[in-house]
Amino acid sequence: MGSDAITHSYRNHKRKQWLTEQIPNEVNELFDVGSTIGAYIVFPNNRIDGKHTINQARGVNSLIDDRFDLTLECIRLFYLEQESPLYLTLLRYKQFFDLFDDFTGYVNFFLLNDLVDKYNNIKFYLPFDDFSARPSFVDVNQYLLYKSGAVSFIRSRNKRIENYMKK
Repeated sequence: MGSDAITHSYRNHKRKQWLTEQIPNEVNELFDVGSTIGAYIVFPNNRIDGKHTINQARGVNSLIDDRFDLTLECIRLFYLEQESPLYLTLLRYKQFFDLFDDFTGYVNFFLLNDLVDKYNNIKFYLPFDDFSARPSFVDVNQYLLYKSGAVSFIRSRNKRIENYMKK
């Protein structure tokens, strides 16, 4: 198992410098919040058949762009046995996902409840296009909307982890 940051500020992402250089304080705030325990998760980190791990695949897949809301949608679809940009990667780690029985079990185990609604639909940071195009920011406002969703989720998850630890 290996830890994976589930929030990306894109602070050092060259293709997004045009955007992040316009709002360095906002980007740094997301980076700082993304450095807390609520912004991390574990995935299996053993490579199978020399192919990408989950962490690697979500980082290099252009339809995911290292976004955890999109990754979690892929995991939700995996439990429903439906295709997604990460389906084949997740399938290689089926034994891991079987440990949680179903998507609800996965969400509950990793305390991801604040990123799903009561019907187990993902609360996307930005409008979701069903993986039909690369997720990208068209302007500063869109990044700020993404940041708001990510920060809200991380802070809620940090509180959920704290409450869990107090029990």
